[in-house]
Amino acid sequence: MSTPPRPRLKSLSSAPDLPRPAEPAPTPSGSGAPKAVAEGVPSAVRPDPRTDSGLYVVARLRITAPRGATPTAASSCMCGRDLFASGHHQVLALIESHAAHRTTCQLHTPQEERNAA
Repeated sequence: MSTPPRPRLKSLSSAPDLPRPAEPAPTPSGSGAPKAVAEGVPSAVRPDPRTDSGLYVVARLRITAPRGATPTAASSCMCGRDLFASGHHQVLALIESHAAHRTTCQLHTPQEERNAA
């Protein structure tokens, strides 16, 4: 008994010799500029929301209080203040100290306000 002949495998068609660049579709109004986006979508470039507004973080208070564990807090400032507290009472004291530091730190209060005081 002989095996049946195998069917021929399909071959891929050959690609064109040179790739052609995409051409913009002609506009219905006849103007030379192609349509950039769909209707109703603004095509104007909007300002970058990440531009520098002159504001930056000077001090940071990080409080961690997981359920059933000891709360901790860390207070840091660009002036060099870097404090850590662990435990309920010490964390509350550090929060008050951090709030008081905001009124005395030279980086928080502008020069005019310090001169007026």
